[in-house]
Formats: sequence, structure tokens, C-alpha cells
Amino acid sequence: MDWARRQALVEQYTAGPRLVAEALAGIAEAELEARPGAGEWSVREIVHHLADAEMTGALRLRQLLVEDEPTIRAYDEAEYARRLHYDRPIEASLEAFRAARRTTAEILERLSEAEWARRGRHPERGEFGVETWLEVYAEHAQLHADQIRRARGAG
Repeated sequence: MDWARRQALVEQYTAGPRLVAEALAGIAEAELEARPGAGEWSVREIVHHLADAEMTGALRLRQLLVEDEPTIRAYDEAEYARRLHYDRPIEASLEAFRAARRTTAEILERLSEAEWARRGRHPERGEFGVETWLEVYAEHAQLHADQIRRARGAG
């Protein structure tokens, strides 16, 4: 991956909390239960998922940077939603999402070429490096911000 692509992805990653905040702007309590489609997560569940995914992602990046060829654990997002009480208020999850993004963005801005080249292994994706991590997480918040907007429009 070249420097320009990497920078664009870091910028996209950094913009994630703003995009989610914009999608949630002025949301009413009742809208938190809106779903973009049948069988999809509600806005409330999406916010909790973003926090859990971001905290998991932050740890994954740190493992890639600190451990030699780490195994990056997969996790069951649906099971997280079922077992971690995704019916609770969203404020703490929004704070966790923003904080994990911010601390991780500060790390990304300081990586050397050798650090960008670090690799591990993911049981579902196979080889999983820092650049792959960035590609996955850069778009994650944007995809869910779009999902939130769709849910609010459907409600």
C-alpha cells in the first residue's frame, strides 16, 4: 500500500466518530429502536456494536504492533449483541467508541514503515497485517453511520 492510500484510510478512520455523531444528531429515544431492515440491528444495537468492535479493533492493532506474528482472535458479533445487554443506554458506548478511535489514531499517525509491515494471522481471514487492519476499520464506522441513517429514514 502506498503512502497516499494509507493516509486516505487514516483520515477515513479518524473521521468515523464525526460521521456517527452526524448520523445520530437530534435522534429521539424512539428512533434508537429503528431498524434499517428486517432482521437488522437497531440504531441502539449498532452503537453498542461500534463500541465493542472498536475496542476489539484497538486491541488487535496493539497485538499486531507488539507481538511477533500474533493470532488475531475472531469474535461472534451476534453473540456480543445477545449477551452484552445491547438494550442499555448508548452514551457510554459512544464515549468508548470515540476514545478507542482517538487513542488508536494517535498510534497510526506515528507508525514507521517497519510497523506498517507487521503481520499476524486471523482464523477467518488468514494473513492479517496492520495495513489490512486499517482497510477493515477505516470504513467500519462509515458503513454503520450509513446504516443508522437508513434506519432513521425507515422509522
